[in-house]
Amino acid sequence: MALLISAFHNYSGKEGDKFTLSKSELKELLTKELGDIFAKSQDAKALDKIFKDLDANADGVVDFQEYVTLVACITMLCNKSFTKK
Repeated sequence: MALLISAFHNYSGKEGDKFTLSKSELKELLTKELGDIFAKSQDAKALDKIFKDLDANADGVVDFQEYVTLVACITMLCNKSFTKK
């Protein structure tokens, strides 16, 4: 859990509020921390969709609670992958 929290805070606030991720901060986090999963996130449309889906309150940034949604979804997908084997 500490690594997930730390990852958020390592990228948040580089462009503004230190408690939120801008679209470019989210892209950097996805690319550097989750590159194996999001290697194809270089596609601008795919990144826009991920960002829009995470930004539940449509305020133009991803806060920690919205980031946790991403973490939960990835965890669920990984669980499905592991249970299929």
